This record gives sequence, structure tokens and C-alpha cells, in this order.
Amino acid sequence: MLAKDVKTGTVVVHEGNPCVIKGITVNTPSARGAATLYKFRARNLLTRNKVDITMKGTDNLDEADFARREVQMLYSDPTHLFVMDKENFQQYEIPIDDVEEELPYITEGLEGIRAMIYNDGCVGLELPTAVELTITQCDPGVKGNSATSRTKPATLETGLVVQVPEYIKEGERLKIDTRTGEFLARA
Repeated sequence: MLAKDVKTGTVVVHEGNPCVIKGITVNTPSARGAATLYKFRARNLLTRNKVDITMKGTDNLDEADFARREVQMLYSDPTHLFVMDKENFQQYEIPIDDVEEELPYITEGLEGIRAMIYNDGCVGLELPTAVELTITQCDPGVKGNSATSRTKPATLETGLVVQVPEYIKEGERLKIDTRTGEFLARA
């Protein structure tokens, strides 16, 4: 695939390793005849290292031979997260360190989790863009402060702390964006 056609979330092969594209920056030259440069911020799925890739728009990147499978979280222990493929019931063991960014959004029964399978092994998880979580601790709003859009911290059931509007109360379910970690709406 051409570098100019690569989108965020695409899994490509770079230097023999599968990398998922996390961010794209386009540098358009001001001189005539100069090529547009595409700078990709990626994460190597095997070593978990960040990788910077710079290419011209007409350069080729190979798409990784990769499968995304719908999975369900079974349980976790202090070192691993265990998920099960919903189609063939195969279980995958993922080190907690490999899913550290996704962990604050995962609860039992969460729908829409997809495992990234490479060479018959799970190398990462993809979460839905929004998840519903319950507030476990939140300070009450101060009466009379509703004229401005002030926020307060709220601790969710997974331990994630997000900023929410002052009118939100403890025990409510919220929609949280898994890409940014921000409050979206009440559920």
C-alpha cells in the first residue's frame, strides 16, 4: 500500500516487524518538485517499542498478515490478562505490560474487544471507541456553581480518573472515549 493511503490503526510491516500506526504527520514542501513527506508514529507489536517511520507519499509499505478476532475478557491476574476468541474458543494469554494503555477501560463483559493475532499469538487488543463505566468515587457538586462549565475528578470502577462536569454524581454510568480518556456523556 502507498504511504499516502495509510490510516491510523493500520498494521504494517516495518523492518520485518508488525507495527500499528498510532499517528500521522504530513509535511508538504514549499518548493516545486519536492516530495510530500509522511511521518508515521507507530508501535512495534512484538517489542512494544515506539517507531518513527518517514516516507514519501509514493513509497510502499507492506500491510501485515494480520487477523483481528472478536474476544471476550475472561479474567486477569497480576501478570497476565486472559481473553477467549468468541468463534473458536481459543484462549490467549497477554502480559499486563503489553496492554497497560487499554487496561483502565476493560471490564468483564465488555463487548467489542478485538485481539490482534500475528503468527497464532495475540500481540495486542483493540477496544471500542467508547466504553461505559460506573463512577465509584466523586465529590458532590457545589450548589450555585452551575453558571460556568467547571469540572471535577471522578474515579471509575477500573481505577481510571477522568474530569467530569460538576452535575455528575457518584454511581452514574458514563461513556468514556478510549482514545483520549475523556468524558463523552452519561450512559
